[in-house]
Amino acid sequence: MAALGWLTPRRRSATARSVLAGEASAEAARKSQEALLADDAASAVPKDADEPDFPVLGDTKAAAFFDLDNTVMQGAAIFHFGRGLYKRKFFETRDLAKFAWQQAWFRLAGVEDPQHIQDARDSALSIVKGHRVAELQTIGEEIYDEYMAERIWPGTRALAQAHLDAGQKVWLVTAAPVEIAGVIARRLGLTGALGTVAESVGGIYTGKLVGEPLHGPAKAEAVRALAAAEGLDLSRCAAYSDSHNDIPMLSLVGHPYAINPDTKLRKHAREMDWRLRDYRTGRKAAKVGIPAAAGVGAVAGGTAAAIALSRRRR
Repeated sequence: MAALGWLTPRRRSATARSVLAGEASAEAARKSQEALLADDAASAVPKDADEPDFPVLGDTKAAAFFDLDNTVMQGAAIFHFGRGLYKRKFFETRDLAKFAWQQAWFRLAGVEDPQHIQDARDSALSIVKGHRVAELQTIGEEIYDEYMAERIWPGTRALAQAHLDAGQKVWLVTAAPVEIAGVIARRLGLTGALGTVAESVGGIYTGKLVGEPLHGPAKAEAVRALAAAEGLDLSRCAAYSDSHNDIPMLSLVGHPYAINPDTKLRKHAREMDWRLRDYRTGRKAAKVGIPAAAGVGAVAGGTAAAIALSRRRR
């Protein structure tokens, strides 16, 4: 586990579990960095015309941090991952009913009730408990091809490639499991991924998390820890996200970007004079105010999709 000495003084409070989750994610990302190959880096989309001076070529003290869901990829990675797991019969009917109820609570209430979050977290972890890490990684590769590859936003992909072309490292930062986040990062030719870390012993999931889901303040802690370990200057780094939940992460860096922003982030970005990008159609952009599940509670989104799919087959 990463040492607490990794962390630099923080300007805002964070829970011990957020710090632990952030450090665990940073450590996992660094361990997997060498294994991530830039297979499709050459297939980049051209850089936006209004970005002539940023990122700075050769600035190795800078890096870029990209949220995943609705920033790099249309929809939620865990939603698509859940569809793939259902297809492979990971879920039982009783799990579907329970997850559907939890997802409905998050979406309709729009608040993070601690007990509901704990229930959703425990339910999600029970799915993978006893399975091998390598098995989930292999399945993640298949699910990426089935559901995710065609949902990458070309505009955001171009922004990431601009950082790579400038000689900078580019990291995904997401509440999705670090294993699936790592698959996506590798397929896009990025440096690596910071994601939620599930505990494993001997390569088998225990059904517990290390810290908490990498969501909100925990994302900021992961970025802070990784920046300290990599010798980065956060004032020269960039961060990209669609969600107001990521304001702590965006506020850490000198170049924050709001990508396909929700209503609260758009307002905050305008107040702070942050740059905005919106790659959605007008119809899709109109939906940004809908409350979404937080952290590992979003796993239930995948099972909700599975319910819809199963009904279509009847």
